[in-house]
Amino acid sequence: MNTTLHQTETFADRWLGASIPDRDARLRLVRLDETLSEILGAHDYPPAIRHLLAEALVVGSLIGSLIDEDEGQMTMQAQTKVGAVSLLVCDYRQGAVRGYAEFDGEALARLGANPSLPALFGEGYLAITFDVPERGGRYQGIVPLEGETLGEACETYFVQSEQVPTLVRVAVQTEGDRTLAAGLLAQHLPDGEVGRERLHVRLAHPEWEHVQVMASSIRHEELLDETVPLEALVWRLFHEEAEVRVFQGAPLTRGCRCSIEHYQSVLRRFPEAERAEMRNDAGDIVVDCAFCSRSFNIPD
Repeated sequence: MNTTLHQTETFADRWLGASIPDRDARLRLVRLDETLSEILGAHDYPPAIRHLLAEALVVGSLIGSLIDEDEGQMTMQAQTKVGAVSLLVCDYRQGAVRGYAEFDGEALARLGANPSLPALFGEGYLAITFDVPERGGRYQGIVPLEGETLGEACETYFVQSEQVPTLVRVAVQTEGDRTLAAGLLAQHLPDGEVGRERLHVRLAHPEWEHVQVMASSIRHEELLDETVPLEALVWRLFHEEAEVRVFQGAPLTRGCRCSIEHYQSVLRRFPEAERAEMRNDAGDIVVDCAFCSRSFNIPD
C-alpha cells in the first residue's frame, strides 16, 4: 500500500479523505467528540434523539466533506408529519457543522428505549441540498426515508439521486454526559459508467464489490476506538491495495452562525412594515436560534 500515515490526534474532531485509484473508489472518515458535545448540549434531548442527531451530524460531515469548493454547503433534512420526530436538520460548511431535531416527547416515549428510524419518522422523506456557487448554484435530491438507519437512507439517496454506489457506516456511543460518534463513507466512481441506465452495472462492478466488502468489515468498536487514528483504519481495511492516497481534511467545529449582526443583515431584507409587526413593546425583534437554543434581541 503506497500511502503516508500521519500520526496525529486520535479522536479529534476532523475528517479524513482517501482514494483507491485501482478500484475507482473514494473514502471519507469522520470522528466527532467535543464538537458533538457542544451541539447536543444546546438542547435537553432524550437519549434516542441524542443518538439520532449524533448519527445525522456524522453523516452530514461525511457527505459535506465531499464538496471540493470553499464556499460550498451541504444541508440534510429529514421530515415527516406522522412520526415522533417531525424534523431533523443538519448542515456542513467548510468544516463547520450544526444540527437540531424537533420531536413529540409523548410519542417518543411510547417507542421504547432504542427506536428504529422507521419508528421515529414513520413515512418521511430525506432531502439533501448542495449549494455550490462555483459549479452552478444549488441542486437538491429528495428520496423516501427508507432503511433502518440514517446511513442506510443516505445510501438510497446516492443510488436514486446521483446514481453513485455508496456505503455508509456510523457508530455512536454515549457514556454518561459524553457522546462519541464516528463514520465511514465509501463510493464507487468509475470512468464511463455515468447514467441511471448503467447503475445496475456499477452496483455489480467487481471493483465496487471488493471495496464494499472491505469497507463493510469495519466494526463499530474500531470506528470509536480513541487509540486508533483514522489513518490506521484506512490501513487496516485496504493495506493490500497497490496504492491508497490519504489526505488530511478539515477540522470539524460547531458551525452555528447566529449573531446579532447576522440577524440584522437578514432582517434588512424585509420591508419596514413587516419588521414593525415583528417588534415587541421595547422595539426589539426577538429571534430564537433553533440550532444553539439562544435568543437574540435585535435592535432597530
